[in-house]
Amino acid sequence: MRILYTVPIMTAGAFLIALGFNLFLIPHQLLSGGLSGISMMIGYITGGNIAWLYFILNLPVLIWGWFILGHRFVYWSLYVVIASTLFLEFIPVVKIADDIMLGAVFGGIIIGFGTGLTLRYGGSSGGFDIIASIVTRKHDLPVGMIIFMLNGLVIAVLVIFTKNWDSALYSLVSIFSAGKVVDLIHVKHIKLTAFIVTTKTDELLAKLLTHPRGITIIKTRGAYSSAERDMLMTVRTKYELTELSKTITSIDPHAFINIVETVGVIGDFHKSKE
Repeated sequence: MRILYTVPIMTAGAFLIALGFNLFLIPHQLLSGGLSGISMMIGYITGGNIAWLYFILNLPVLIWGWFILGHRFVYWSLYVVIASTLFLEFIPVVKIADDIMLGAVFGGIIIGFGTGLTLRYGGSSGGFDIIASIVTRKHDLPVGMIIFMLNGLVIAVLVIFTKNWDSALYSLVSIFSAGKVVDLIHVKHIKLTAFIVTTKTDELLAKLLTHPRGITIIKTRGAYSSAERDMLMTVRTKYELTELSKTITSIDPHAFINIVETVGVIGDFHKSKE
């Protein structure tokens, strides 16, 4: 069952997020940006519990996501938020890196890896991850960079009140590092075009058309053999590539597949339901 591997992955993502906070960012009083960054700022100023502030601030966003992103996504996001809160409580705050730059970079990498895992497997770490996921439902944009821009805005607003430019700039380094790692793992926004030359068109179509992506049939003729074949053209996300390749080779092991990266898609990326 899918839940058997989703739970450990989501738990690992939450653990990495808490690890990045407590071992790299919080010891240097850096911000992660977004709602977690706001919870950190409140915690630094008031001495409040950052873990519970993180949980409380995420609740309204999770409720918003419930109505827009679907129940499954919010279930897993809530699970990650709760798990992250518990890990933040139990993992001690220890300064692993004395150099603040190392703390910012490696903290961002670890947090980005954890966040990317949760996004890839159908959840999120809450906060601006959910907002970014709402935006990318209608626009094919990199999630990591959306999170970076939103978090950068929060850092800019916060620095006006704190006047601490050093911490703000190091925090931006951490946020940028996290965003880049998220985009390496969460690859649903990257589009690829597959050109499939096959002699088993009907069998492939019967299987591939169950997927919500359109397929175009192009008649081709081999220059060397003069044999006429069909070429199927379809645009998929990079995340879907492995499944597509396995499906094609299982039906037609001799199919010729050419895969190229797609710069952009104009029009409806999803297959019409009519």
